[in-house]
Amino acid sequence: MISRWFVHEGVIETFEGGGAYGDSYAAPITDKGLLASTVKLVRDVNGQQVVSSSTWYTSLTNAANYTPDSKFTDPNGRVSHVIGVNVNDTGGLMPNVEHVAVNLT
Repeated sequence: MISRWFVHEGVIETFEGGGAYGDSYAAPITDKGLLASTVKLVRDVNGQQVVSSSTWYTSLTNAANYTPDSKFTDPNGRVSHVIGVNVNDTGGLMPNVEHVAVNLT
């Protein structure tokens, strides 16, 4: 089961939109997952190539919290933003490997 590797805790603040007074975020939520510090090129929601400095792996049930531009504080206290999310859903065929991979700035 992949969740046994979720040994870290991070905090996600889901992006709710921007306005005249700046960006708005939902209340912080603590989430268990695995942080991998890997630098790679990924595509953002606009299709542009950007550099991701780390990837957060977490449970499929938490996918809705990780929208682009959401703030994420990793276990080391570093604050980054969500670039994109890869949902790995097997439709229940292999629930042991279902997870979400979140690319972070």
